Amino acid sequence: MTDVQARTDIAHPQGEPTRQGAVAPRRAVLAGAGALGATCLLAACGTSGGSSGTNPNGSDFQNNPAPAGSKGADAGFPSGGDSNGGDSGNSGGATVLAAVADVPKGGGIIQGDLVITQPSEGTFKAFSKACTHAGCDVNKVNDGVISCPCHGSTFSIEDGSPKGGPANKALAETKVKVDGDNIVKA
Repeated sequence: MTDVQARTDIAHPQGEPTRQGAVAPRRAVLAGAGALGATCLLAACGTSGGSSGTNPNGSDFQNNPAPAGSKGADAGFPSGGDSNGGDSGNSGGATVLAAVADVPKGGGIIQGDLVITQPSEGTFKAFSKACTHAGCDVNKVNDGVISCPCHGSTFSIEDGSPKGGPANKALAETKVKVDGDNIVKA
């Protein structure tokens, strides 16, 4: 095998000193760094709300967006209702979660981020729909239990306690009460 050595006896154009190996001139390095900085600046400033209120990807722009992962400000409310009761009854300004008539005795419904149950006539409970095992959303209320499809955990409709599967903690409870024809946060 032969050694390859850079020749130092070759004169470079424009009077530059001779260099061994392939070393980039200082001007080229500085120009590249400047171009990279300008590109980063343009990319960071490149979002355009525009006067039409639409982002480049076509979604609507909002000055006060909902947190990431949420379903928006009106998630979980029955159609036609709003957070102040709206036309859904006489809730007196409390947050309406569901209509009493929508929650079956001995069962429940999944509404927004909650599971709302009626374990016995006129008694209503609400629990987080996030399974305490791996955070999956529960998807069914049947035969007195709340079921999670991911790993088979089941929870009681009475207190949210685990009844089966890998979950070993109860679903987080939200206190609720009946206000007229509605179930509202207590």
